[in-house]
Amino acid sequence: MDYRPLGRTGIQVSRLCLGTMMFGAWGNTDHDDSIRIIHKALDEGINFVDTADVYSAGESEEIVGKAVKGRRDDVVLATKFFMPMGEDPNMRGGSRRWIVREVENSLRRLGTDHIDLYQVHRPDPAVDVEETLGALTDLVAQGKVRAIGSSSYAGSEIVEAQWVARDRGLQRFRTEQPPYSLLVRGIELDVLPTAQRHGMGILSYSPLSGGWLSGSWSADSSPTSPARQRLAKRFDMSLPDNQRKLEAVQQLSQVADDAGLSMIEMAIAFVVNHPGVTSAIIGPRTMEQLESQLPAADAVLTPEVLDRIDAIVAPGVTLNPADNSYGEQVLAPELRRR
Repeated sequence: MDYRPLGRTGIQVSRLCLGTMMFGAWGNTDHDDSIRIIHKALDEGINFVDTADVYSAGESEEIVGKAVKGRRDDVVLATKFFMPMGEDPNMRGGSRRWIVREVENSLRRLGTDHIDLYQVHRPDPAVDVEETLGALTDLVAQGKVRAIGSSSYAGSEIVEAQWVARDRGLQRFRTEQPPYSLLVRGIELDVLPTAQRHGMGILSYSPLSGGWLSGSWSADSSPTSPARQRLAKRFDMSLPDNQRKLEAVQQLSQVADDAGLSMIEMAIAFVVNHPGVTSAIIGPRTMEQLESQLPAADAVLTPEVLDRIDAIVAPGVTLNPADNSYGEQVLAPELRRR
C-alpha cells in the first residue's frame, strides 16, 4: 500500500481509507465481524479510518473504538460532526455549543484521547464559519484534535473558510471530503482545483456511487438499507436521471472488461489516481466486499481507458444532481425566491 501526504499536515495516509458507515445498525450489525473487517484492512496496509457520530447513532464509532484498541497509534482516525444526534435542535450543526459537547461524546465512543482529523459533515448556513473554526481551533490547542477538515463544501465555501481562518488567526480546514466517482464528477469543475490551490488533502467518498458501480443495481432494484431509503432520489429507478446512470454503468462495464479489470477495481482506481485526490474512502459491509476493493489500490488506468470513460461521462459532469451532496442548504424551500 502506498502512502500520501494528507494535505500539508505532515500526516501520511494510505491511498485507500476505510469508511465505516456500514458498521452498525445501518449495515453490518455483527460487531465482531465488523471488527474483523477493520483488522483485515489494517493488516493490508490501510492506516486511515473514517467514521462519523451520526453513523448508526454512534454505534459505528463504538465499533471503530473497539477495533483500534491496542493499535491506536498506527491508525489515522477521522470522524465527523454536524448531523442531528437527537430531537433537541441544539444537538446538531456547527455551533461552538454543540462542537465542544459532541467531541467529548465521540472521544468516549472511540475510546481515545484525541482525534486525528475532525470534520464538519456539512456546511451550516445558520452559523458563521468563524464560530465553527474558533471552536475547532480551541480543540486543537487542547490536544483533543490534531487537524480539522470539511465535507461536501462547495468551492466558494472552501475559499471563505480559508480566508476567515487566515484573517482571524484560526486553524484552517486541512482537508475536504467530497463525493467523487465515475458517475459523480462535479467536483472536477471547482472543488478539486480549489482544494489543490489551498494545499488541502482530499478524501473522497462513495467511489462506487452507493453501489451503482459494483453491479448491485438494476432496473428492478429498490433501496433496502435505512441509509439508502433516506436517499430515494439517488436510487428510485423510475427517475430519468437514474435511468441515465444505468445506461452509463452498462457502457462503463464494457470498458472495465476490455481493460481486464473488475468494475469495482476500475471505479476506485479512477478516483484514487486523480492527482487532486489523496485517499478514496471505501465502505465495505462484508469481508467479501473489502477483499474485492483492495486490489484497486494497485490498479492503473491507461490514457485510452480514461478517454473512453470521458466519452461516457464527461469531465465535470454528475449524471444525477442528487448525488452531489451539494445544494441542500442553499436550495432549501424557505430560501428559494418563491
